[in-house]
Amino acid sequence: MLGIHHYWLFIATAIVLILTPGQDTFFILGRSIASGRPAGIAAALGVSAGTIVHTCAAALGLSALLATSPYAFMAVKFAGAAYLLYIGVRALLSRANGVPGGEAASAGDGRWPAFRQGIVTNLLNPKVALFFLALMPQFISAGSDNKVGAFLVLGLSFVTLGLAWCTTLAIGAAYLRRAFLRRPSLATWMNRVAGTMFIALGLRLATARQ
Repeated sequence: MLGIHHYWLFIATAIVLILTPGQDTFFILGRSIASGRPAGIAAALGVSAGTIVHTCAAALGLSALLATSPYAFMAVKFAGAAYLLYIGVRALLSRANGVPGGEAASAGDGRWPAFRQGIVTNLLNPKVALFFLALMPQFISAGSDNKVGAFLVLGLSFVTLGLAWCTTLAIGAAYLRRAFLRRPSLATWMNRVAGTMFIALGLRLATARQ
C-alpha cells in the first residue's frame, strides 16, 4: 500500500516512542494539572494538530531544511524555548491565592489557550520535525510512486496513537489535580509545579543540539 512496508513494525516503534516521556508529554501534564481536564485534552489536541503539520512538512521535504541548516534549526529552537519560558513565568507569577487556571475558566476552561499553546510548542520543537524525517523513510520503499501519500498515512497513524495516549495522560493528571484541590492551600503549589515544568522544558529545548 503506497509503498509502505513493515507497517506493524512502524506501529510498534511508534508506540514505544510515544510512551517515552518527552516535551509534549510534560506540556500536556502541566496544562492538565494547572487548568483541569478540558485544558489538558485541548493541549493534547493542539499537540496532535502540530504533529499533523510536521507530517505534511516531512512529506513535502520541508523538514530537510531544519536538518541541513544550523541557522534554521537554531531559530526554531530558540523561539520554542522562549515560548515555553514565557508560559512558565506566567504560571509562577499567577495569583498565589487562586486556583491554577482559574483566570481561564471563564473562557471555556482555558481550552482554546491550551490548544493554541499545544500547537505552537509542538511546531517550535525542531526535534519533532527531524524525528519524522529520520523515522518514516525507513518504512517507505525507495521506488514508491506516492511517497507523499505514504508519509501522510504513517504520520496520521502516529498522530492517532499519540492522541490516544496524550488524552489518557490529560485525564489522569486531571484526577490528580482534583485530589489536590480538596486542599485549597495546595493551589499555589500546583501553580509553581506547572510553571517550573514549563521553564525546565524551555531550558531543555534551548540546549538541544541539531
